[in-house]
Amino acid sequence: MGRKATLACCSLNQWALDFEGNLCRIITSIKEAKKKGAAYRTGPELEVTGYSCQDHFHESDTLLHSWEVLAELLLHPVCRDIIIDVGMPVMHRNVTYNCRVVFLNSVILLIRPKKTLCDTGNYRETRWFTAWTKDRETEPLHLPRMISAITDQRTVPFGDALLSTRDTCIGYEICEELWSPQSSHVPQTLDGAEILLNGSGSHFELRKAYVAFELVRSASAKCGGCYLFSNMRGGDGDRLYFNGCASICVNGQFAAVGRQFALEEVEVVTATVDLEEIRTYRNQVRSRQRQAASAPSYPRVTTDFSLSRDGDLALPSWTAVQPVYHTPEEEIALGPACWLWDYLRRSGQGGFFLPLSGGVDSSSTACLVASMCRLVVASVKKDSRVLETVRRITGDAEYTPTEPRELCGRLFTTCYMGSENSSAETRARAAQLAAEVGSYHLSIAIDVAVSAVLGIFTTATGLVPKFRAKGGTPRENLALQNVQARLRMVLAYLFAQLTLWVRSKPGGLLVLGSANVDESLRGYMTKYDCSSADINPIGGISKTDLKSFLRYARRKFGFASLDGIMEAPPTAELEPLADGRLAQTDEEDMGMTYAELSVYGKLRKEQCCGPYSMFCKLIQTWSDSCTPEQVADKVRHFYRCYAVNRHKMTVLTPAVHAEAYGPDDNRHDHRPFLYNAAWTWQFRAIDVALKQLQAQEGRGKERNDRSQLTERQRAELNDFSRAGGAGYSKLNTQPKSGGGGGGVGVSVTYNIEQGDAAKRCISPSNQQQALKVSRHTFHMV
Repeated sequence: MGRKATLACCSLNQWALDFEGNLCRIITSIKEAKKKGAAYRTGPELEVTGYSCQDHFHESDTLLHSWEVLAELLLHPVCRDIIIDVGMPVMHRNVTYNCRVVFLNSVILLIRPKKTLCDTGNYRETRWFTAWTKDRETEPLHLPRMISAITDQRTVPFGDALLSTRDTCIGYEICEELWSPQSSHVPQTLDGAEILLNGSGSHFELRKAYVAFELVRSASAKCGGCYLFSNMRGGDGDRLYFNGCASICVNGQFAAVGRQFALEEVEVVTATVDLEEIRTYRNQVRSRQRQAASAPSYPRVTTDFSLSRDGDLALPSWTAVQPVYHTPEEEIALGPACWLWDYLRRSGQGGFFLPLSGGVDSSSTACLVASMCRLVVASVKKDSRVLETVRRITGDAEYTPTEPRELCGRLFTTCYMGSENSSAETRARAAQLAAEVGSYHLSIAIDVAVSAVLGIFTTATGLVPKFRAKGGTPRENLALQNVQARLRMVLAYLFAQLTLWVRSKPGGLLVLGSANVDESLRGYMTKYDCSSADINPIGGISKTDLKSFLRYARRKFGFASLDGIMEAPPTAELEPLADGRLAQTDEEDMGMTYAELSVYGKLRKEQCCGPYSMFCKLIQTWSDSCTPEQVADKVRHFYRCYAVNRHKMTVLTPAVHAEAYGPDDNRHDHRPFLYNAAWTWQFRAIDVALKQLQAQEGRGKERNDRSQLTERQRAELNDFSRAGGAGYSKLNTQPKSGGGGGGVGVSVTYNIEQGDAAKRCISPSNQQQALKVSRHTFHMV
């Protein structure tokens, strides 16, 4: 009997409901696994259907077609002599479960349902599936007749069980079970499971990649054993980009690691594992052995198959490798770029159209398209499927891209849409960046269109709206800005539909948006303006991260124009120029900085803060730079802006999810879009807390003032107080604040013009005592 097993996991770029394509990619992964000598192949969560089918999981068609795909796999010759498990939905006793289906040589061995479902953030699994709650129990599942005809089985085990081969024992987790505090791998390994398999649908988020790696490492280090993590990779028809990173970890060390970002649709990761190493590792951990001796047992499904082969001593075993962690700037350059490519190739369109303003946001979008083209050119050299896709999109069956700029010229159109309010600097920066990227660039003036629309309004009303700089009201000023922004959206779609026609090329262009996550959160965008597009690659990224990304792009891609773009203050350029210079900046318009917006966003979403909780946290966080009064004003201003603009999220352009605090209300951030923007109760709580802080500060200041008084001054003040301050003071009584029960707080307000004693007690010569006496209050309890 051998002791070494070669195992395979994979990352697949599946597409929701693309059963034909999904089947082809699954078969390709099995072929590659067998080519690498694997005896077991596992894959991502719900790989048969694609993860993001959402309410299609309620349809009987989805379940039917999943069984049909499984039937094709059971019959396919490549699926012989290798254990395979695939992810698909299965209905058992009229309840739909998210399952792994394990089979060998046209026989289903086990159907293992998911035990812990994910409803966090972007996930809504309990809307479509039910968790299996019967620990260590199986039931017979009656197979559809088309499957029974292939497997010659009427029922198969369905439930929480382990698979026993002739040489080892295998356990199963599905995605969220690894993240759960009561992870399934712990009791499974205590009952002897040596190999753990996890099919996952884990999405990309900036600075998140290490989480899955560390969970896998921790699971195999704590319990001992070989942990295989498979994952989706790419965009499968929704806002998520799945994170890839298929990996194999043995006793706390990685034996193989896949890529986080790639254009290739199939990546198979393998490792040859010495099963005796697992047993030796566990045998040394005595606390683990004592717990295993008393652990309850799982049902075991047995199969007369061995993962190892006789005479495998010479077979090379695994060597330790380390995961590759990208910087946030690299993640921005790669993740959204891959998501753009998936969307473009599956949309049937001929490229992208971007209104390029010469600012940070639209320039970031342009750089992401440039990054996508670089990835495509690199992938063409090693993946014929990418080359076929490029030729289909460009409509040129002989075309082979060799240089990113040239490919950009075919796929990417940019357009500077200037007006009388635009500056020469932004026009020049847009043209220079377009030349460096290689896009087909246009520059147009929208003033004629703006004048025509305003002419219609004036004809109908007899009134001519004016900008604020020319004596107009705030309403007029805002309307004149919005008409420019909205006309840019109309023109963008016109040019996107007809530019390729002008260039005698087939197809149309997808319009790209360029509103960042902070502007969406604040609502600093015009509804149905250029932020309204087909897709938005930067809609989930903060302004701070975008600036860091542009610095990275400057170094990586050599785009010199980015220097001027990064130095320029962000501006919408919708108000008239002042002497040819900008009179409008984004941060001045918003009444807050982009750095502050990121803080507000993280507190609101990630830390679940309302106005009062946000105030309580920020008076500590910003204590070095802001007074509590200033913090209160900032929090109130943010929440007012957030409330009155939340309705814009209902039409937010679909964007790749990248930030945990993103305000996308499609499914990540479910909130109402009509608020009481006064926040009366919440803001009152802030006011009460603010008064308490001011009172505490006043008492502390009083103690400090008294410590500076001479004995004579202190005696005179006490005499003055005992006298009741007749003619000199106003005596007020009020309930004592703070805990501890009763008491009366006495406040005395002194008139500095009438009381010599008060004058002497508050000496102007001492800086700490130079108080505004007419407003000062001494509290005596």
